[in-house]
Formats: sequence, C-alpha cells, structure tokens
Amino acid sequence: MSAKPRTSAAPSIAKLIATELGITERQVETVIELLGEGATVPFIARYRKERTGGLDDTQLRTLAERLDYLTELAKRRDTILDAIRQQDKLTPDLEREIMAATTKVALEDLYAPYKQKRRTKATIAKEAGLEPLAERILANPSLALEAEAKGFVSKKKGVDTPDAALSGAREIIVEKIAETPRLTRKIRETVWKQGKLGSSLVKGKEAEGAKFADYFDFDEPFEKMPSHRALAMLRGQKEGILRIKVDVPHTDTRHHPAVREICSEFGFAKKGRAADEWLMETAEAAWKSKLEPSSSRESINRLKDSADSEAIRVFSRNMKDLLMAAPAGHKVVMGIDPGIRTGCKVAVVDSTGKLIDTATIYPHEPRKDWVGALTTLAKLCKKHKVELVSVGNGTAGRETDKLVADLSDKMPDLKLTRLMVSEAGASVYSASELAAKEFPDLDVSIRGAVSIARRLQDPTIAANIVAYRDQNGPFKSRSELKKVPRLGAKAFEQAAGFLRIMDGKNPLDASAVHPEAYPVVERIAKKTGRKVAALIGDKAFLSKLKAEDFADETFGVPTVQDILKELEKPGRDPRPEFKTATFKDGVETVSDLKPGMRLEGVVTNVTAFGAFVDVGVHQDGLVHISEMADTFVKDPHTVVKTGQVVQVSVLEVDVARKRIGLSMKQQGGRAVARDSKAAAPAPERKPSDSPFGVLASFR
Repeated sequence: MSAKPRTSAAPSIAKLIATELGITERQVETVIELLGEGATVPFIARYRKERTGGLDDTQLRTLAERLDYLTELAKRRDTILDAIRQQDKLTPDLEREIMAATTKVALEDLYAPYKQKRRTKATIAKEAGLEPLAERILANPSLALEAEAKGFVSKKKGVDTPDAALSGAREIIVEKIAETPRLTRKIRETVWKQGKLGSSLVKGKEAEGAKFADYFDFDEPFEKMPSHRALAMLRGQKEGILRIKVDVPHTDTRHHPAVREICSEFGFAKKGRAADEWLMETAEAAWKSKLEPSSSRESINRLKDSADSEAIRVFSRNMKDLLMAAPAGHKVVMGIDPGIRTGCKVAVVDSTGKLIDTATIYPHEPRKDWVGALTTLAKLCKKHKVELVSVGNGTAGRETDKLVADLSDKMPDLKLTRLMVSEAGASVYSASELAAKEFPDLDVSIRGAVSIARRLQDPTIAANIVAYRDQNGPFKSRSELKKVPRLGAKAFEQAAGFLRIMDGKNPLDASAVHPEAYPVVERIAKKTGRKVAALIGDKAFLSKLKAEDFADETFGVPTVQDILKELEKPGRDPRPEFKTATFKDGVETVSDLKPGMRLEGVVTNVTAFGAFVDVGVHQDGLVHISEMADTFVKDPHTVVKTGQVVQVSVLEVDVARKRIGLSMKQQGGRAVARDSKAAAPAPERKPSDSPFGVLASFR
C-alpha cells in the first residue's frame, strides 16, 4: 500500500468510506495516514485507539480493503477519462456518469463504446460506409429495407448486394446494443437473478470423475447456490470432468427476458412496420452472439467471486482456529516422516525449533528392521531428552505410530508423548527455496521430517529473528530485537507489542503492553508507590485505579485502560490446553470402517455445510451440518474448530469414492447423512489439496 496515490485521492475516497462505514471522515483520513506510514491493521487496532477513535480490527480491515478498491477505481477512472478525451468524445453527461460510477464493472461498461478494440464485423461494416444505413433503420423502422440498402451497395467497398449491406448494418446495431451500459447492466442482473448454472458429464469421464458424480446432471439458480457447490462445479470443469452452462428459463427465444430487455431499450416492437421483424431478429442476434456469452461469463465470475470470498472467510476462521490451537510448548520434539521402501526420516529439533540431529530408520518393508529402528529412536531420545514424538499421517503413518508406542512401552522412563500430525505441505516445504536456504546440505526427505517436528511448536516465520536466536540463544528482552539484522525502527514498532519474551529481564516484555507505553506503567508504579513487578497480577489493586489519573496527551484513556487490563492478567494465552487424539487400533484404512463404529478424531476443516474429521484412515470423513449436534446448527463454526479433538460415529462408508459419513450426535446419528442438494467432494489426503498448505492440524 503506497501512501502517495491515497493522499491525492484521499478527500473524496475518505468521504465515501466514512459514509459506507458510518464513521467520521476524520477517522478515515487518520487511518489512511497510518496505513500510508506503514502501520498494520493489528497494530492500529491495538495501539492507536486514540487516533482512530477506537475503530476495531474488523472496521479497519474493511476500511483498508475499500481504500485499495476505491484507489484503484480512481486510477482507472482517470485513465478512461483521458482516453475518451483524446478521442474528443467526452461530453459533460458522459463525464458525470463516469465520475458517478462506484464499481469497476460500471466503469468498464461506460468505457466499452470508446475502447480501442480489434477489428470486428461491425468495424469492417463501418469502414464499408454502412453506419448511416444502420442509423436510418434505427431511427425509422418504417423504411423499406431492400430499397434503402441498395444505395449502399459498393463492390469497391466489398458490399456486393443489398443483403450484404443489411448484414453489415445488423452487425453495427448488434455491437451498439452490446455496448449500451444501461442495457448491459439490466441484462446482467436478469441473468443473475433468473439464471441457473448447470453441469453435465464430459463423455468418457465417468470413472475418472467419480468424486464429481453428484454434478453429472445438475443445475441450481445462481442466487441460491452455496459456495461449496459452486466451487465444486467449477473445479470439475477445470479438471475436464464437467461441462457447465448458464441457462435462463423461458418459453421461446422471442420471449426470452434478455431479448425483451433489448427490445424495450431500443423501442423494437411488432407494429406492422417494414423493419420490425428484421429488428426483432437483430435483438435475438445481439443476445445470442454478444450479451448471452458476456452475461454468462459475468454471472459465473460473480458466482466464483462470491464463492471465493466465502471460502476465504471460512478459511480465515479455520486458520484462526488452527493458529489458536494449543502448541505443545517449548519442548524438544522428534519428527518422523514415515516411509516404506526408502525408510522413515527422523529429525530432532530443540525447544526453539532448531535442528539438532537426524537419522533414517527402516522398520517396515522390505528391511523390517524393527529392533534397529527402536534402538536408533531410543538413543536419540536419551541423547537429546526428547519429550514429544510427532509422526506424519501419510503412508505407513499408523505403522510408524505403533513403533513409537512400542518404544514407550519398552522404555516408559523416556516419558514420551506421541501424536500424529497432518503431512499436508511437508513435501512442498521440503522442496521449497525457504527450506533450501535454511538446510542447504540436508536431504530433501529429512527436511520434511523437520517440518513435521516443528508443527507442535509455536510458529516462527521471521528468518532473521530465528537466525539471530540460533546464533545468540533465546532473547532476554524485547529491546534485543533491535539487534536483529534488517529489523528497523518501524518493524520494531509494529511487531514489538505482539512478541513475548518469557522469563526476561523486564516482566512487561511478557505482556501485551507495547514498549513505547512502558513509561505509563512506570508512572503508575511511581504514583501508587508500588514496584512494576508487584503491580502485575494484582487484580484487586489494579481494579481500583482510574485510567484518567494516568492518561496524558500521548497515551489517552483507551490505551491506559488496555494497560491496566493487561497488567491484571499479563501474558495470558487464549489458546486451550494441548490435547491429542487417540486413533483406534486396527482402523487404519477406509475399508476398516464399519457403520456404527465410535471413534476419536481431529477436525481438519470446517465449512459452511459441515466439518471434515481425520479418524486415522488417510481420508477425512464428513460430519454434515445436520449430524453435528442433537439440536439445530446454523453455523458449524459454533460447534467445532479446526484442530479440535472430537468423538464421532461412522454413518456410511463408500470405499470406491473414498467418502466417509460421520455423526457427532450423541445417539450416533441417522443411517445416512445426505444434503438435499449435492455435497462437495471430500478432499483426498494430498499436500496440494490441503486448505492449510504447510500448516498442520494438531493430532
């Protein structure tokens, strides 16, 4: 986000955003200034309440998104005005319409007639001198077409007959119809409100596209189609399984709603005039050749944009739940990337995520060196005091988990906690540029084991901070961050309040109090005669203090109130206690599942229609929204979160299609769980298909 374009367009944009959000223009201008200075939304929401009037993160995020959109709109508007002005075609009325346009689509509709385009049949007809003929017919439908067209026959211009002249005139009128902004907007809305999106199977793709079987013969109105079905259909089309088509139900072509709109806009009607029938046919041609394809594309794009927005919203909620899932804490972790022929790759990382040892073991086919694998793991665990063992859930995952269980049984003094994590994204990470830079001399397969081990620890993604910590040890204070290469004053300002230094020199470094506000705490301590350390956690004492007594021009009442609340419960972690799921022994593949089984699993994805749960069979099962509770559920996110351990019952199993129906109802649910419409295909357990990339659900 650059400050310059925002500043130039800020007054009008600020007023528009203020009206949309129901806040003052001054608040918007202040946020624009802060964003232009490089401040982030979380920082502004948390530490700049006085300047913004207390705008929350949701308001700020919406403001920032609208700011970007309207800034781009303003730039495009200027470009379009200049282009039309250079053609000497910018009238006062057109300029007013362009200035009043509030969306990019509306702006492009207005620009369409003036946009430089490739040579079309209409431009060729105009070059042949047929534009006056088209205008005469439009102006007077009573004209005798054949006689009128004879005057435009010219072999020199390539117009050999009156019919050829009329064909050219029709092309000109069709293009004029298609480039009439008000009409195109009306037809676009007609298709959206009355249209349906249908899908059919591409011949010969039955077996390959089995997971899309629900969409082999399917249609649904645009306005009623939920995002998961829209995305499933579009994905089926992209994979060459489905053929999709837009349809607006009607009795016949002449009575098509879009054709009626065209006739109404241009005054076409059957009144017994010579050109009436010809003009009606022209309206049909405009719909079929221009407006039907364009409005269909627009509706599909609109549906996709809406579905993508909903998917991103759901993904964001899942991501929040995933990041808020309990980490194992600062512990030494062993990560095992299971394998059969090439062996299992083992990596040990210390409490900060630094790689400290690696190995390869071969407990499975073809070597079956179970004892040797146990010996290697035992040595690594003793040497590095390993506390957690993280096993990837891919091929041979359950068998490898048994190996670790055997180790725990034989050597209980190790006090190991074992759990399985999603391998999603591990292979992607291991071959990435990031991994190559961090581990240039490490085998790609071992890098995957490192990724699996780190999934149980708090994420750290700042390479320079990690590098500094690896070289100098754990940070002792927030101010030490200033020594990190390329972490400048602005980055420190934005990040410091969100970083926690546990057991550091300054107790405030473990809190959400920003370093810039430490003087406020010191002022509170001085005025109350208490030491800073004594203030922290003394809720009874702090609750009696008034924020107004410690506010000044720099730190107002809202900030001081936040500081007092933080001092009451410093360093509080909103994440729950770390828990793991126990997969049932003997249930390792989809074919092992039987209706009625009661299993423990981990929620891997929450959608608008339910939640996917990993029960340890390399294929997530679906708990449909109707099977999530014994009472009505409107939003699955109110029942479960990504990473949550849940109890489920198996309803149905379709081994061929890799579909598992599950229930979270106390009584085990119905015999069959089905949506009244088609449900989205359950995702296969592939890194590339994972909605979380390299992040994992905690198992």
